[in-house]
Order: sequence, then structure tokens, then C-alpha cells
Amino acid sequence: MTTAEPGTRRRPRPLAFDLVDALGARIREGRLPPGAKLPTEAEVMAEFGVSRTVVREALSRLQAAGMVQTRHGIGTFAVGPGDGTAFRIGPQQLETLRDVVAVLELRIGVEAEAAGLAAQRRTKDNLAIMRAALDEFTRAVEQGHDAVASDFRFHGEIARATQNAHFASLLSSLGSKIIPRSRLDWSGVVDDERRAYLRRVNAEHESIFDAIAAQDPDAARAAMRTHLVNSRERRRRAALVRVT
Repeated sequence: MTTAEPGTRRRPRPLAFDLVDALGARIREGRLPPGAKLPTEAEVMAEFGVSRTVVREALSRLQAAGMVQTRHGIGTFAVGPGDGTAFRIGPQQLETLRDVVAVLELRIGVEAEAAGLAAQRRTKDNLAIMRAALDEFTRAVEQGHDAVASDFRFHGEIARATQNAHFASLLSSLGSKIIPRSRLDWSGVVDDERRAYLRRVNAEHESIFDAIAAQDPDAARAAMRTHLVNSRERRRRAALVRVT
């Protein structure tokens, strides 16, 4: 039995943060001046030895910080050093159970209202992207994967469905590490117990989706709040199991 207190256990620094630091330094030092095109995703992957998911998360964080701008179909371009006072949650703020719970509390406030607005304002395209993310989640779980990327994609599309860019920008700035299970030690194998757990998570997603599709803002807020409160409690239980 380990004596580590679950609220203070430290986690390895996510690769996306290292990539943000590296690319951000090039922009701040002028090696990527305003207007300069950043290397392609494939080039960044090859140079830093990271996955496409890591590259996209890093670029999303740089964009949220005002340091780069992505032009769809063209590429990503440096804007400048950005605003040092811009809101962000750094790696040191995602290292302990208390940190993750604090972020979930923020998400409960923000995403419950986002779900309500999405129910009022969503388009057919928004619904199609949400549906695709949920289907991708199901496929990933049945194939033995953890489905963090499709989970984050679903939540991100709800933020975009508010038709209020600030919701989408805030969620993008937080990145996929806000999905609580992405902070857990994981062997890489989805066994029957974990598969059942992930199916429960996605059943909660389906309730949110149904309320948004039905344009019922009160039900959407309640379903999102239930999902995130459950996520908070699952995270707490997982931490306790790990130290007993």
C-alpha cells in the first residue's frame, strides 16, 4: 500500500505542453515572426516525435493564447507573442486530484450553460458532428481504446453549438487533458470492467445529445451537470482505489 495522499500525487507533464513551450519560444524569439507559416502537422510530428493528437492540442492552445491563427485549407500562421495575461490552465494546475476536481467544477458551471444554449441554437451540422463523435466513441471502446479524443470532440462541438465563440475558445484552451480519465494511470488495455465504465460515460453523453437534439435547454443543462458531477465523483473514487 502506498501512503501517497491522493490530492497531492503528481503526474507527468503532458507532451502537448512541451510542444506549446517549444513553438511558443520560436514565436517569442522571432524565429517564427508574425505572418510566418508554421511547419505542417506532419513536419512537427517528425521533428518532435509526437502524435497528431498532441500537435493539434498544442496548436489549439497556441491559438487560444493568441499566438497563432489557423486558416483552414491553408495552414497555421504565427501572430505574435500573445497576451501573457490570457486565461490558461498550465500543466502545474492539472497535476493532482484537487487540480482535476477544480477544473471539473469550472466545467460544471461553464458547460452546463453551454449545453442549454446549444439546445436553443444548435444547427443540423452541429448535431451531425456530435453524433459522429458519439459513434466514434462507441467504436473506439469496442476496439479496445479509451476514446478520450472523441469524448473531447463531443464536448467541444457542444461549445461550438452555442454559436458563442467564447465558449469554444475557452474549452479549446483547456485541451483534452480536462477529460478526467486522461489523467489516470492506464495499461492501454480496455478490459470488461473498463469497457462497462466507458459505456456508462457514453450513455450520459447520449442523454445530453438527446436533450440538445430535442431543443430542451433545461434538460440539456441538467444532463450535462449530471454527467460532469458523475465525472468528478468517478475521478475521486479512482484516486482512492489507486492508493488502497
